[in-house]
Amino acid sequence: MSAAREIFLRYLAPTSTAPLMLEIESAEGSIITDTSGKKYIDLISGISVSSLGHNHTEIKKAIIRQLDKHAHVMVYGEFIQAPQNNLAELLCSLLPSTLNSCYFVNSGTEAIEGALKLARRFTGRYEIMAFRNAYHGSTAGALSLMSNSYFKDAFRPLVPGIKWIDFGNASHLKLITENTAAIVTEFVQAEAGALTAEDSFFAALKKRCDETGTLLIADEIQTGMRRTGKLFAFEHYGTVPDVLVLAKAFGGGMPLGAFIAGRKIMQTLSENPPLGHITTFGGHPVCCAAAEASLKIISAISEKEIYERENLIRQMLVHPSIINISGKGLLLGIEFENTEICQQVIKQCILNGIITDWFLFAPKKLRIAPPLNISLHEIQTACKIILSSVNTVTSKT
Repeated sequence: MSAAREIFLRYLAPTSTAPLMLEIESAEGSIITDTSGKKYIDLISGISVSSLGHNHTEIKKAIIRQLDKHAHVMVYGEFIQAPQNNLAELLCSLLPSTLNSCYFVNSGTEAIEGALKLARRFTGRYEIMAFRNAYHGSTAGALSLMSNSYFKDAFRPLVPGIKWIDFGNASHLKLITENTAAIVTEFVQAEAGALTAEDSFFAALKKRCDETGTLLIADEIQTGMRRTGKLFAFEHYGTVPDVLVLAKAFGGGMPLGAFIAGRKIMQTLSENPPLGHITTFGGHPVCCAAAEASLKIISAISEKEIYERENLIRQMLVHPSIINISGKGLLLGIEFENTEICQQVIKQCILNGIITDWFLFAPKKLRIAPPLNISLHEIQTACKIILSSVNTVTSKT
């Protein structure tokens, strides 16, 4: 065992009993290189974080420029800082006019927590609804939204007042009532295996929310920043949420999240009591500078470029063992007959120089979520390696 692995296992808190433990030396574009010099094509972007690849020149320049000025100077919400101002102004210019007030935090799960507090504070209601097989984070409130008991039973008691309905099932929408403060949805369910729903479902969901005075919270932590082709996944469906939650790729590779709502809604967190929501490092100026640079580049990427890459993947990944390809844009789930085959394919892919994994609630699906600017040649190479890996695994079964 290398010294680095020994330190990793001894001093870093584990998240599972079987970490990948690749020893990373560097990363550039869509390629990650380990300490032995082996190169891997990154097909998951650090779980939809590195959407412009690794070590992007413009993002790096923005970070350095801001570091030369200042890093943290005060807890969020007190001082006027150009990186926060600039990012908020740019972000709001790209959103519907009803989403015009940004609260910056450090991560997606923190953004979900803030959105839940905001919904209860604004509506004065207690009940929160979510969809089965959705993942919104692992802090207490976000974990409470999870329907799957296996992942949360060990941490009870959790936040009460949560109810669940089935994603895409319009008949369940009647369960949203005047007692419901908010319902949290993804517009493409990521950890359920990149699942989509009919346009009519989201129209009906928004209508029911409006009828009952329920806030519609859109979790775009994985699906935002052009991951599905549009800058935000809700744009595919013509449905504008009351609260938008961002993180992952939003930070340009730096730790940053946000929840965005209308000014009238967001204002409720500032009084009765004041400091109704507070964060020390949220909106860190270096992170905001990186996010602004990243957002400018991502917003300029055309949908056509995303769909060209999606179509190439769908055209190439044809194999008797591949049952289905779900998802939208560059958030795709490659479905196999069972979990065992999928896990073996993933292991073989990593051996062959492809970084991929599965979905939390769809372990028989292989995840594909590469950098948005991955080259067509890299996609072709990656798909050939995946097919070769499938052949290796299925030949043994």
